[in-house]
Amino acid sequence: MNDSPERPGRLPDDPEARFSSRSIRSFVLRQGRMTAAQQRALDEMMPRIGLPYRIAPTDLDAVFGRSAPKVVEIGFGMGETTARIAAAHPDTDYLAIEVHGPGVGNLCKLVDEQGLDNLRICQHDAVEVLRDMIRPDTLAGVHVYFPDPWHKKRHHKRRIIQPEFVALVASRLAPGGYLHCATDWQEYADWMLEVLSAEPMLVNTAQGFAERPAWRPVTKFENRGLNLGHGVWDLLFRRR
Repeated sequence: MNDSPERPGRLPDDPEARFSSRSIRSFVLRQGRMTAAQQRALDEMMPRIGLPYRIAPTDLDAVFGRSAPKVVEIGFGMGETTARIAAAHPDTDYLAIEVHGPGVGNLCKLVDEQGLDNLRICQHDAVEVLRDMIRPDTLAGVHVYFPDPWHKKRHHKRRIIQPEFVALVASRLAPGGYLHCATDWQEYADWMLEVLSAEPMLVNTAQGFAERPAWRPVTKFENRGLNLGHGVWDLLFRRR
């Protein structure tokens, strides 16, 4: 038993403060409406598959009950893509991180319906989870799919892809581990490419942007955009 401070994903007080102590965050809580099914799934499943935030390194093999490659997915939205990836790769364990309640509830519902034993959820700020809970040199991969582009210039400081964040991710990857990002906002894609290319611990697997890897399914939203001629950019870097 670890006696380090623990911060559960859902607390009754101050929803803005409970997820992060950082002054600049890459998210703003837009809770939206949680359906009865999402709330029920969240209440029933999080005690079973939820990983509470704590300021202490976490033994992920113990969390999942086995030794297997570990991948972290940051900002999973409503969780459909995360569930599809986990279902398609049962030999890999996935830690999915999200702050927004309806999305957490929806992914809990999908995990229950599909019997996904290789997926756990942490409802907290991903930067703090990586910093405080994930040991260096341990992850097989990190996914950051379609993060908020914060398109106004004055909000660029809120983008999750920043040099400090990329350095943190790189330090948590095992040698040969990968960082896979995707965005449908071209200016943010160029920003990502510049920031990732500048990180000395990472090397680009492509000449610029990468082809979409087979493990990232195309979402309905993405398909709709592609049919309208909108672009999607993937970036795939590996730890040296």
